Amino acid sequence: MAEQAINNLESIQDQWTQICSQLKNEIGDVAFDSWLKPLTPGAFSDGTMNICVPTRFMRNWVITNYSDRIHKIWEKKNPNIKNINFIVQASQEETRRPFSRTTCRSLLKQISTSPSPSNIYQSGINSLLANNNEFISGQEQSLSVPLNPQYTFENFVVGKTNEFAYAAARKVAESRNVSFNPLFLYSGVGLGKTHLMHAIAWHIKQQDPSRNIVYLSAEKFMYKFVRALRYKDTTAFKEQFRSVDVLMVDDVQFMGGKDTTQEEFFYTFNSLIEEGRQIIISADKSPSDLDGIEARLKSRLSCGLVADIHPTDFDLRIGILQNKARQLGVELPEKVSEFLAQKITSNIRELEGALRRVIAHSQLLSDKEITLDMTQDVLKDMLRSYDKRTTIDEIQKKVAEYFNISVKEMQSSRRARTVARPRQVAMYLAKQLTSRSLPEIGRKFDRDHTTVMHAVRKVEELIVEDASLAESVDALRRALDA
Repeated sequence: MAEQAINNLESIQDQWTQICSQLKNEIGDVAFDSWLKPLTPGAFSDGTMNICVPTRFMRNWVITNYSDRIHKIWEKKNPNIKNINFIVQASQEETRRPFSRTTCRSLLKQISTSPSPSNIYQSGINSLLANNNEFISGQEQSLSVPLNPQYTFENFVVGKTNEFAYAAARKVAESRNVSFNPLFLYSGVGLGKTHLMHAIAWHIKQQDPSRNIVYLSAEKFMYKFVRALRYKDTTAFKEQFRSVDVLMVDDVQFMGGKDTTQEEFFYTFNSLIEEGRQIIISADKSPSDLDGIEARLKSRLSCGLVADIHPTDFDLRIGILQNKARQLGVELPEKVSEFLAQKITSNIRELEGALRRVIAHSQLLSDKEITLDMTQDVLKDMLRSYDKRTTIDEIQKKVAEYFNISVKEMQSSRRARTVARPRQVAMYLAKQLTSRSLPEIGRKFDRDHTTVMHAVRKVEELIVEDASLAESVDALRRALDA
């Protein structure tokens, strides 16, 4: 009887509608419309519920990011559902329709000007193209990689360490006329530069869908160029890249040592600049520090606005955790967010990954309450590696060596700037990279906790204002993390 009930189309659709409503509240309108709205319930058999997905790409994304949650919600509504199976299934009308070259061009033009990925997925265009690829030449295929619907300005948490880069990105996205050309964003791994790149692209598309934006990684640019050389189709390659309105290249450091690719990128860069087209670049280092990049290209990359994103501070990490928890529809206790922000300092990806892990553990165990004890238990392997990685003694030794003073001088009462500034940096890093309390840190420097607080605030202010000190702090952090 239960299986007969679930096979009733109205019953299935009613349950699916309720599940969609809950998921939309949890992940937000943009993500829901892009990834889950196109899904439709299929047949139910032997405890397995089939859900139809229009494309393979979308199926893989949904399985990775949403399948566990969908399964858990539906199983609560109907215990007979033991498994969820996602199948790629376009409509018969779409798969049988003849496809002309003109139709392909028209569809591809729609893709390139669509302000949201949801339109692409809902129409099943990717499936159509996959089934009719003999009609599509290399020149007609889309250049851009998919944009993450979560990477918007609205979802970017701004703090002292990233406010300049955010302001620059926002200015470029909102201005039709070229403001800074190029805009060069750089930071260490997982600090938000790719998020800002996607946010710029989304904002421009929403403002003016007619603008031709190409966003891709440096590796994909190299791949396309090598492919053009192999097939003796460099003219088409040049026409593609030199006709865009906005060119965005992520992780340009991977062009290091690739002289032929750099030369082509250099000429593409010059052509777009001369025509007043916007260029936005990201890398893990400033232009002058990029290894294996020709001097003339470094000079071009430096001629616009260079904006760096510094490592996160404690307050920013708290904000990121609270924002991500809200997006996931979870109430995160203050003690838990403070604990995570204090423990996981290396980058935002690791911080968000830890949060997702805690939330998943809570939800998979019958909505178990998130507590500090549970968080410590779930993340004990990760936290063990953090605790093992850095001690205050190691920080003092590294900072003293870097600034060419002794550890004894750092712990002394001397107030000369040559000693006081390294002492403040060491206190700052001790607060960022260890789980020690302010009084504990202070005792290591023969100071009280208020001195440590002052040092942390001072260094947070200085790394925004003083690029040289910011680079020194970043270098020390990398050395201590190694």
